Amino acid sequence: MRLKGKKIVSLVHHDFEDLELWYPILRLREEGAVVDLAGEKAEEGYIGKYGVPAKSDYSYSDIKGEEYDAILVPGGWAPDKIRRFPEVLSLLQHFEENKKPIGQICHAGWVLISAKILQGKKVTSTPGIRDDMENAGATWYDEPVVVDGNLVSSRRPPDLPDYMREFVKVIEQK
Repeated sequence: MRLKGKKIVSLVHHDFEDLELWYPILRLREEGAVVDLAGEKAEEGYIGKYGVPAKSDYSYSDIKGEEYDAILVPGGWAPDKIRRFPEVLSLLQHFEENKKPIGQICHAGWVLISAKILQGKKVTSTPGIRDDMENAGATWYDEPVVVDGNLVSSRRPPDLPDYMREFVKVIEQK
């Protein structure tokens, strides 16, 4: 129970990448963390790219950054929707300003780009958004996981074990 007493929020919206949402949530819960899901609306049902459902506990606007130890942004096509909410961008800026752990995988980098928190960061993502990440001021690496301070980034589902191993370590250190 390495993360007992830690509270983490995971963002969700339709067309999330099923494994990129659920694998991290389950791993963090296995380590004793409380993980809440936040979506556009509280207690709303969302469906992943491959049909796996998720139900939000809270709306994005319900989440207060000071109440959480870390944040997760899943991949899939959901990030293109998630990044359109000013309250999400403010939340990510809060986590970055307070150096709290931020986990992002695959297309989740789009949300961090919109929050304008990638300047000077070392990251990875799905190769399809490499140019977007670099244009936002990040240095991109084609590696399973990249850790830059409080930011832990990963490429895609096969990298999930490496991603979560590092994300858990970063949360433990905070």
